[in-house]
Amino acid sequence: MTAPDTTAPTPAASTPPGDVPAWWRQAVVYQVYPRSFADADGDGLGDLAGITRRADYLAELGVDAIWLSPFYPSALADGGYDVADYRDVDPRLGTLDDFDALVEALHARGIRVVVDIVPNHTSDQHAWFREALAAGPGSPARARYIFRDGSGPGGSEPPTDWESTFGGPAWTRVPDGQWYLHSFAPEQPDLAWDHPEVRADFVRTLRFWSDRGVDGFRIDVAHMLTKDLTEPLPSAAEIEAMPRDGNHPLYDRDDVHEVYAEWRTVLDDYDPPRAAVAEAWVDSERVPLYARPESLGQSFNFDLLLAEPDAAEFRRIITDNLELAVRSGSSSTWVLSNHDVVRHATRYGVASRGDGLAPRERAARWLLEGGPEADLDRARGLRLARAATLLVLGLPGSTYLYQGEELGLHEVADIPAEQRQDPTFFRTGGSQVGRDGCRVPIPWTADAGSFGFGAAGSHLPQPAWFAEHAVAVQEPDPASTLALYRQALDARRRLQGEERLTWVDTGRDDVLHYVRPGGWHVVTVFGDEPYPVGGVGRVVLTSAPDAGSAADGAVLVPGGATVWFTPPEG
Repeated sequence: MTAPDTTAPTPAASTPPGDVPAWWRQAVVYQVYPRSFADADGDGLGDLAGITRRADYLAELGVDAIWLSPFYPSALADGGYDVADYRDVDPRLGTLDDFDALVEALHARGIRVVVDIVPNHTSDQHAWFREALAAGPGSPARARYIFRDGSGPGGSEPPTDWESTFGGPAWTRVPDGQWYLHSFAPEQPDLAWDHPEVRADFVRTLRFWSDRGVDGFRIDVAHMLTKDLTEPLPSAAEIEAMPRDGNHPLYDRDDVHEVYAEWRTVLDDYDPPRAAVAEAWVDSERVPLYARPESLGQSFNFDLLLAEPDAAEFRRIITDNLELAVRSGSSSTWVLSNHDVVRHATRYGVASRGDGLAPRERAARWLLEGGPEADLDRARGLRLARAATLLVLGLPGSTYLYQGEELGLHEVADIPAEQRQDPTFFRTGGSQVGRDGCRVPIPWTADAGSFGFGAAGSHLPQPAWFAEHAVAVQEPDPASTLALYRQALDARRRLQGEERLTWVDTGRDDVLHYVRPGGWHVVTVFGDEPYPVGGVGRVVLTSAPDAGSAADGAVLVPGGATVWFTPPEG
């Protein structure tokens, strides 16, 4: 047996303590996808009143804030990310009064509120876009968007051969012959961020929600706003070959930070200043630009969404992102699941076929094949997901949780084509399944119907196996995944303090061990063989129920598990 781990800590990357306390630096933020959380009015679609009714659940979970995915008026061409009015509530989800009541209920329980802002594009139902279509070519109304004449005979071909993120052409033709750019679905026309009216309107939006008590903003595709569309426009191949160094015509341009500098001035007008976090899929070296105090202040770290449950890969990602946080002066962010990716319990449970695919790609193929149960080890996936979650919750920085992961939910694979909603599925002719599987309404009870979601069923079909994961089933079980999350979030509050860690050498490639200031130790075994740890304190929490003791008094951390240790008492 390997000797107990009593090795002294060795130097490693760390983040410095913040000079100014800010709630978001160490927060646990819970993402609510409003249409799939709770349905109060019984129409099959989640709503704001449903979230308010579950405010006690969120408080008992122990989160510091919730992030609300879009709840604005929308035709739902892209799950609400096609916004028709940035300063109102979709009537199917409630009213502004309902929003105010939700904020009040959450604030009364010590929970802050972050809302999604979608600035790259509007809905094609937005008043501006309807005005642009009516006004015609060359009009001031069209200048707020990106309209171009077509190519080929009579302008019948798109201006370029660019493809949208959701598949298919990135340009759509309107009846008068011009074409408009949409980086995503045709129902999501891109805004022209060199237009002063566009910039001014989003400042009004930030103030509107800040004045209503919103504590922060999550900025959708923050790296895509500004564009250089100087003629002649490059081809798709030329676009792909261009370096993303701040001068790319479409992505991660340096001039986008002029927008965010203005926003930061607005957000700092409030006391306390409003927080902001960028969804910026950019090269890691450029993440600090978005996380600087003079920009948005924080940026998502998505590396763990792409990672294998592997000790070396996790250590590299953690070390790199803590170093990036030092450079920006911000804190890092940790994300294992969200509304855009396959849930991490499933990513870790889909069996490899020796094809070298990353977990995200492997899970996407599994979904495309209909989610064959033979390829999914549900128990192993959940065990590793619990271990990874406990590892991440011990790290310095903020952690973003996605609704349902605290219930140990897997991805829902068997959604009939006629019931799917994600535009990716339809725009790619089904060659990409899309994101519906992680957006299925979560189970509150084991009852048939909608598992307590709402009286009229749910807008996406829920599988029968949801019953065993329901909140009501897990609440009385001290070994449940829900109990683990509640215990971890409670214990994590005692970890607050200096934003740094030190790695401890374990002598094994499949084991990670780090120590936080104050003597908290976190040990994760990614492999199957138990690992003995001695002399570091008492066990405060374990992700697996089978942690044991060795003959010499060391604690045996099981395979596929994480254990937290606190310093010896006295």
